[in-house]
Amino acid sequence: MNQISILGIFVADICFFSNSIPIRGQTILGTNHILGPGGKGSNQAIAAARSGGKVNLITKIGKDTYGDMALSLYKESGVSLESIIIDSNLSTGVAGIFIDQTTGDNAINVIPGAAGKLVPEDIDNQLENLRNSKIFLTQLETPIETTLYGLKKAKELGCITILNPAPATELHEDVFKNIDFFTPNEIEAGFYLDTTLESNSDIEAAGKEFLNKGVKNIIITLGSKGSYFANKEESFFLEALKLKSEVIDTTGAGDAFNGALSVALANNLSYKNSILFATKVSGISTTKQGAANSIPTKKEIDSY
Repeated sequence: MNQISILGIFVADICFFSNSIPIRGQTILGTNHILGPGGKGSNQAIAAARSGGKVNLITKIGKDTYGDMALSLYKESGVSLESIIIDSNLSTGVAGIFIDQTTGDNAINVIPGAAGKLVPEDIDNQLENLRNSKIFLTQLETPIETTLYGLKKAKELGCITILNPAPATELHEDVFKNIDFFTPNEIEAGFYLDTTLESNSDIEAAGKEFLNKGVKNIIITLGSKGSYFANKEESFFLEALKLKSEVIDTTGAGDAFNGALSVALANNLSYKNSILFATKVSGISTTKQGAANSIPTKKEIDSY
């Protein structure tokens, strides 16, 4: 029963490394580029599987080289292929990622490709899997109508629902009641409340606002500053963990966090311990290059 169902996209990440991120109209010379697997939902599925979860990914890919990359990665990571739709009329998605080597910051342009054609009917075809899932996790890279339909169905079938609202997209107020865990970063949280979160008191006030909207549990991730959790019973800040090596690339760190969080919750860890586990997995991922490629295995997590 500890199954985790994740709705999301796979894209091939083309990462460009340089000493700064180009601004409009600027051409710069980079130092390196790598091609690897990405897409928030896909990264989260890999993070969950590598963290020891039993994972079912609902996505759509093309019958092409990038699609083959996805399938071989899932086989290797232990993500179930059962709910992956392969459409030979569509192309697998791609993302262009610019990474500043000096700070680890990034800027990303995503073309969802085949996964951008996921429809509510694709969710209806997965109801049996959702019924057998404890957790349903999704983001906002799939078509919004399909994402919201997935959350609604998962809630009806008794799943614990997690929405990682990235990229930040307008949501109707009645969506929040279908969300058990809402996991924005501080920029995304500010987007939904039309404000900027600068101090701890700003973050605490934001937490209260999300709970008032109907979210059951809010986790605002704060990068190197850790995270903030609140529900009606408790609230706390958790610091980021001290890492054994320096941060070199934050791409995919939020995905590692959400994937690991879903595993911890599926295994009935306390909310604090679930967030600590997610913080550890996401922290380790920032010490390596790439998105999916940087996600640690269960063995690495346990021995870190």
